[in-house]
Amino acid sequence: MKIKLDRTICDGFGKCAAHAPAVFSLDEWGYASLERGLTAEADLPRELEQPARRALLDCPAHAIIERGPASEPPP
Repeated sequence: MKIKLDRTICDGFGKCAAHAPAVFSLDEWGYASLERGLTAEADLPRELEQPARRALLDCPAHAIIERGPASEPPP
């Protein structure tokens, strides 16, 4: 799973960080950002997919977008 966080529409509710603190953090004003090392181009580790999906579904501003499924590992 790949996600994108659109910080321009984040309203600072903080639900993403509550559901997936390993994926999202809040700045000093309460706006979300991706944790260090996570980018929209990178696949989320499998153990973070469920919390990230919960955050995506619970975001009142719809600032989290799923960018596609995880890349398949090479054979």
